[in-house]
Amino acid sequence: MTAVFSQLNDRAQHLLKVLIEQYIRSGQPVASTLLASQSGLSLSSATIRNVMASLEKLGLIHAPHTSSGRIPTAQGYRVFVDSLVNVETLDAETLHTVESQIDHANNSTELIQAASNLVSGLTQYAGIVTVPQRDSVGIRHIEFIHLSSTQLIAVLVFTDGQIQNKLLTVEQAPNSQKLQSASNYLNERLTGQNLEQIKLLLIREMREVCDDVDQTMRWAVDLAEKTFQEVETESDSDVFMTGESNLVHCNDLTDRAKLSDLFHAFEEKRQLINLLNTAVNAKGIQIFIGSESGYHAFDDCSLVTSNYFMEDGSVGVLGVVGPTRMPYERVIPVVDITARLLSASFGAKVG
Repeated sequence: MTAVFSQLNDRAQHLLKVLIEQYIRSGQPVASTLLASQSGLSLSSATIRNVMASLEKLGLIHAPHTSSGRIPTAQGYRVFVDSLVNVETLDAETLHTVESQIDHANNSTELIQAASNLVSGLTQYAGIVTVPQRDSVGIRHIEFIHLSSTQLIAVLVFTDGQIQNKLLTVEQAPNSQKLQSASNYLNERLTGQNLEQIKLLLIREMREVCDDVDQTMRWAVDLAEKTFQEVETESDSDVFMTGESNLVHCNDLTDRAKLSDLFHAFEEKRQLINLLNTAVNAKGIQIFIGSESGYHAFDDCSLVTSNYFMEDGSVGVLGVVGPTRMPYERVIPVVDITARLLSASFGAKVG
């Protein structure tokens, strides 16, 4: 929308900003007389009508068929959030609420759930937090526990604090001493690496030099390959959602058919996860307005998102889903600060 914004002079920018802010507050189309009284400019209604006509021609506002006033289009909101919105600073009480609830979480699951609850509660929209895919989360420790002559347990500890226990069946399990040596060997080489790196690079490289190591090291390589092939990843590509019911009470989301489509998308999750995954490589706040999402179910919604990071660099996405007519100046800092504090809680450096 940079090209459109460059076509707006200072007066047009100001009037567009005031119109959108007024519409967000009231939910009612904004007439030229009201815009004149709210703009703080000494302009006649005729002059303001001319500016509004220009904004409408550019596709930034339009007139509902039941009113002579104007409301912003999705393109108008895009110009607003990119160039005109005045983002607020969180007040001390709200900041304290965010910090205390994040600090009281005991593990990664509780942290993510707390973050989803926070952004939902503070905005009164639906809170969403994606869980980083297990393939992108680093390994902190691996250990093998002897069960029987043909069975053992592989214990994987990830850098996000999650633990997976895998039951492995082998032809002949090494004794406990050799399993400990295998664990030590793998921890020296794999600690801090994520599963994708291990699967695609390390195990293959270790296999190439396998002939140069002793039997214990060969067991270590074999056990590592078997363990990482069976690590669960699909269930971890998930999203925590809180406060979906808040959207039922939004005045702008009253079309029952569209609301049903939206809740179906929430339940199915795949569209939402695909959408949020597009924000994984982005920096800072990302906002999807209406049809920009590419999914029909979100045509009447905006998604305000930000990335959060874990100590090993793996990335998740936190945000809210609400109507396009949302107070962006208040929603943006809630999402931004919560994502930053979540990153800090996971041990990531926050810029």
